[in-house]
Amino acid sequence: MNAYERWIVLRGAANVRDLGGLPTEDGGTTVSGRILRSDNLQGLTEDDVALLVGDLKLRHVVDLRSETEVRLEGPGPLTLLPEVGIHHHSLFAEGGRLTDVEADTVDDRALPWQGERDEKDLAELRVTGYYYGYLRDRPDSVVSALRVLARDDGMAVVHCAAGKDRTGVVCALALAVAGVTREAIIEDYVATGERLEGILARLRASRTYRADLDAKPADSHLPRPEYMDQFLTTLDARFGGALGWLHTHGWTDADTEALRGRLRD
Repeated sequence: MNAYERWIVLRGAANVRDLGGLPTEDGGTTVSGRILRSDNLQGLTEDDVALLVGDLKLRHVVDLRSETEVRLEGPGPLTLLPEVGIHHHSLFAEGGRLTDVEADTVDDRALPWQGERDEKDLAELRVTGYYYGYLRDRPDSVVSALRVLARDDGMAVVHCAAGKDRTGVVCALALAVAGVTREAIIEDYVATGERLEGILARLRASRTYRADLDAKPADSHLPRPEYMDQFLTTLDARFGGALGWLHTHGWTDADTEALRGRLRD
């Protein structure tokens, strides 16, 4: 599968692609048709749903958005289908007021669980990167999301608002578990930039995200390779890599085998 074929073209979502076709450390490639990553799925059309659920056999949706986002955006079309399981595992660490953008302040509407941080915590977030904050603050959601992706009863999709930051972190962990090369993990993360114009247009059409996005220049939303590289470097330095972090939060060898089985033949 080449880079072009990985993209799933939908009218109601701008950033949908398959995690198949990526090179692994042992010379293999990940399997297509198992796990997708996406931006917000609220706007899927009937044809989009028919493609995902009917043709591609989508059976699980991992929604990483905050409860605030879900409440303000309302139920999407996939929530109405009994054959599709909706798994809400909020990371609650989306920067900005409501969206996937790094922010200087914390808005309690999007982060109601978090409360105030002391200066030491804020300094650590600045040093380690706000992506690491997802793992530090909600490891339960991260592990649960990956376990859903490891299920073998149909295709799964993981998404947030833009399909960039929260989704990028969870997909990076999944790909690392599957043995995908570091370079390919970073390239997959950066690929969202190819669809950034469409992503931002969709989010600006929603009152939930418009003000937050308009407060920053468009290029500030680009997924830059150094962001993901720094995140992976932090995991390497602190835990010996993604699997090391996962094992400290209840991940088992059986979980690893299951997720590798999904992404590898």
